[in-house]
Amino acid sequence: MLKKGIYYSILILIVVFLSLGFKSIKSENFEWFRSDNSENSTFIFPSAKPNDYKTMNVPYTGKFFIGYKEAIAFRESQGKYHKINSLGYMGKYQFGKETLKTIGIHDSAAFIESPKMQEKAFTALLSRNKWKLRKEIKRFDGKIVDGVRITESGILAAAHLGGVGSVKRFLYSGGKRKCRDSYGTSVKSYLRQFEGYETSAIEAHRNPKVK
Repeated sequence: MLKKGIYYSILILIVVFLSLGFKSIKSENFEWFRSDNSENSTFIFPSAKPNDYKTMNVPYTGKFFIGYKEAIAFRESQGKYHKINSLGYMGKYQFGKETLKTIGIHDSAAFIESPKMQEKAFTALLSRNKWKLRKEIKRFDGKIVDGVRITESGILAAAHLGGVGSVKRFLYSGGKRKCRDSYGTSVKSYLRQFEGYETSAIEAHRNPKVK
C-alpha cells in the first residue's frame, strides 16, 4: 500500500513539473504588418516615401525607387555623400563637374557639402537622361540584348555610369559595342544589375535644373 502511494505521489509530481515547463507564447500584433480584414489595418512598408525608412536599422533592397537610388549609390560610392574618387567624381552618386553644369550646378564645393542638393541632382539627371533616351526606352524595353533584359531603370542607370551615347551604342549594336567607364565597369553590367526597378514616376524633361 505504501509503495503504491509513493508511486502515485511521484507520478503527480512529474505531471506537475512537466505542466510548468510549457508556457504560453504571447502573440504580438504589429500594426505595420497585419493580415486581418478590419478597416483599421495599416501597411506602412514597402513605401515609395524615403522618410518612412529613416528610422530603420536594415538596408532596404526592394524594387521601389528608394531601393533603386540606394542600390546605385552603394555601387557608386558605398552611399557616401563626401566621397571624391581619383578622377574627381563627387558625392553619393559620383557626379563629374561637367555633368553637374548640365543640370544647373556650378559650385562643386557647395554640392559636396549638401546631401539635399545631391539627391536633387540625381533625380534631375535621371529626368534629363529619360528625355534623351525616350526613344530607346520605348524601342528596347522588355527585349533581350546580348543576354540582358532591357528595362527603363537599367537604361537610366547605365546612362548614369557611361553617358547617353554609350547606352545607345550598346543597344543599337546588339551588345557588340562593349562600352566601359574609366575603371572598366561596363554599361552592360549596369543594365543587368539595375533592371526592373520602379522609375515610372520620373518625368522625362529636356532641360531640368536643380534650384
